[in-house]
Formats: sequence, C-alpha cells, structure tokens
Amino acid sequence: MDTNILLESGTNELEILEFIVSGNYYGINVAKIREILTYNPLTPIPNGHPDVEGAFSTRGETISIINLARTLGMQEHTDPKKDMFLLTNFNGLNTGFHVHGVVGIHRVNWSAIIKPDSMVNSASSSVATGIVDFDGKLVILLDFEKIVNDIAPEVGINITDVERMGDRKKNHAPILYAEDSQLLSTMIYDGLTKAGYTNLVSTNNGLELWQLLMKYKKEGTLRQNVSCIITDIEMPQMDGHRLLRMVRNDPELKHIPVVIFSSLINEEMRRKGESLGATAQLSKNEFGEFIHQLDDILLDIEEKEEAEAEK
Repeated sequence: MDTNILLESGTNELEILEFIVSGNYYGINVAKIREILTYNPLTPIPNGHPDVEGAFSTRGETISIINLARTLGMQEHTDPKKDMFLLTNFNGLNTGFHVHGVVGIHRVNWSAIIKPDSMVNSASSSVATGIVDFDGKLVILLDFEKIVNDIAPEVGINITDVERMGDRKKNHAPILYAEDSQLLSTMIYDGLTKAGYTNLVSTNNGLELWQLLMKYKKEGTLRQNVSCIITDIEMPQMDGHRLLRMVRNDPELKHIPVVIFSSLINEEMRRKGESLGATAQLSKNEFGEFIHQLDDILLDIEEKEEAEAEK
C-alpha cells in the first residue's frame, strides 16, 4: 500500500490509516507508517517485554513486533490470511505492530478530530489521542508514542539529558508551547523547568496557541508575552505545520522563532518544516539537543534586543 503523504504543507490536513484490532476500529497518522506487510511468523524474544510478540527480519533489518491486542487488553488471535504488520518510524525508531486487518486511508482535517474527554482519557493510562467519525463509525486514534514509551522509555523524552548538564542559570524568557498529549506536555514542562526556564505557558493544540497569540496581539503585549514558540506536529484542531504557516504569514508574528519538537522529524517532514520557515526541528528523543538549540535561539534574541537598546 502506498503511504506517501501528498498533502500540501500547512493545510491542517492529515491522512489516517484505519485498521482493526479484535473487531474494533483504530487509526494512525500515515506519516508514522513506513510500510504495511502481511503477517510473518515471529521469533520469540527471551526475557522481552510481555507486549512484544517477537521479531522478524526484513530487508536485512530485524524488527520487533508489538502485539497491539495484548497492549490494549483485548482478545488475541492470529489469522495469517488477514493479519498485518504496521511498520512505523517515529523518534528515530523502527517498530512493528500486529493488527487484525487494514481498512484503508482517509484524508481528514485536524479540526474534525475530537479530543477524548477526561472520562476516557488520563495522562497516566490512556492511549487514545483523538476520535474521528467516519460516516457514523467512530475510529480511535492511538497514541503509539506512549505505547512504545511504556515498553522502552529511553526512546522518548529523556529528562536525564538535562540533569547531566549540571547547574544552569535561570531564563525568564516567555515561551509558549503546544502539545496535545497530557503526559508529554507535563514531561516537556518538567524538562524545561529543570533546564532553568521559568516562564512557560502550555496549550493543548495549535488552535489554542494561535488564539493566545491573537489575544496578546489585540492587547499589544506580544513582546512581553512571547519570545519563542514550541510546537508538536500532530495535534487535534490545528497541527503544528498549520500554526507555523499562520505565524509566518502574519506581519506582527513572523519574527517569532518557532521550534518544531515532534516524534515525526524525518527527512520528508524536515523539508516541510523548512519550507514553512521553522527556526529549528528536533525529535522528541533529542531532548538535550532541544535544550541547546533553545538556549542558542533565546541568546540570539537577547543579543539583538541589547543591540537595539544601545542604538
């Protein structure tokens, strides 16, 4: 199946691959899919995580396969005639997921994706990031980052990268960031706080951050309230690329540095971010480098403000 994204950058659209696990319908952003394969017999991994069903070799590479039914606490079965492996790539890691069938690809706008409420979504346990209605059929978008992070925490945001930096001076520059995952938003806040950043404002998606920018713009307080913007790419209502495009198209906002901090930083996504004017782009498994880049960006702003004040 061809999973190349043909969407224009910044249109607030995505393509969702719909698949089946134990008779239920789920979805994943096509941007995370590397390949879709028919079921292959797996070699068990001794002393591996219980959700890792085994591994197989493809094109000279060994891929671990996560049993998604097992992860979701649902009935497990294997039907070689129908089952598929979804091979994914995010945060620089190739991982496979065993599913019970693939339905197809849908093109949707992020505004059509509903954020799960607190009854079905909690920062600590939920693996649902959104719900979309396809002609009366609800498809749940799964948080594959959290699933992988629960199995191998070292591949996600690693706050110990900051702890290894030693003592750092406080930085009071106002930073706005957009991250729809409650868990990851908390981890980003904690990591930036440990790195010495004291003036942080979090939002749940690009639309919320944009509305906050419009509020500051109306008040005439942009300079006091925004030094830098950090954004994920995948978010309900408005994604990070759309947010970036809107910021760069606004005469009063276009000078603000925008850092994309996402699990989807691959070659194609990097080109899209560059075309839209991203200041920097970091994967979520590069937290230490992310802090260094943020330091450089804010130092550059500080030096420019000092030079202007001397004129």
